[in-house]
Order: sequence, then C-alpha cells, then structure tokens
Amino acid sequence: MEVQGRIKVIGETQTFGANGFRKRELVVTTEEQYPQHIMVEFVQDKTDLLNSYQVGQQVKVNINLRGREWVNPQGETKYFNSIQGWRIEALQAEAGADNLPPVPPMDAFEPAGDLKEEDHDDLPF
Repeated sequence: MEVQGRIKVIGETQTFGANGFRKRELVVTTEEQYPQHIMVEFVQDKTDLLNSYQVGQQVKVNINLRGREWVNPQGETKYFNSIQGWRIEALQAEAGADNLPPVPPMDAFEPAGDLKEEDHDDLPF
C-alpha cells in the first residue's frame, strides 16, 4: 500500500527501552477533496530514511498496516492499529500546462484530398 501527499511533520528519532528500539513519526497530508493527515511510523533502521526529506516536500510512502491485540488488567481485550513506513520517495511536481508544447491551430492541418470510396478498407488485417 502507499500514501501520497505533502510532508507536514517529521518527528525526531525516539529511542525506547534497554534494547534501543527506535521510532520516528512522519505526518503526510493527502491532497484530495478532503485532505487527511496520516501519521506513519518508521522503526529501527528505517528511521534514517527520513533524514533527507523536508517539511512541504511531495512524497510517496510505501506502508504496511499493523494490528495487535492487548488484554488489559481487567481482562478486556483491546485492538490497536498502526501504519508503518518502509520506503519513501520524493515526487516531482507535475508539469503544468505551461510546460506542454503548443498545439498547432486547426487551419495548419490539410484535409485529405483524394480519398476514394473503395480505399476505405485497405487495412492489412
């Protein structure tokens, strides 16, 4: 799966526990009718992938959805979801209409002149 949008937040790398678990959060704002602010976690060695990105940059993030079950001390079961990123790439700004080659005016095209009725079916297949 993937998420595309503009980087809103790049968090600092956080380290947890004696084993040195590392996590870094990225918030991407989608660009659609109703923009969404999607928080994506990068963990362990993937935290370094964010080093070369800046807030405001257009990106595509490859993600995995993760889910886990937890039973609290009262015996109630709870479920949690997370979004983990495993690849990120910058998107180039789409070329605007100004960068397209000009379209020639319609009068620059000459009509086909000598078409015969019997030539209409001369396709080789």
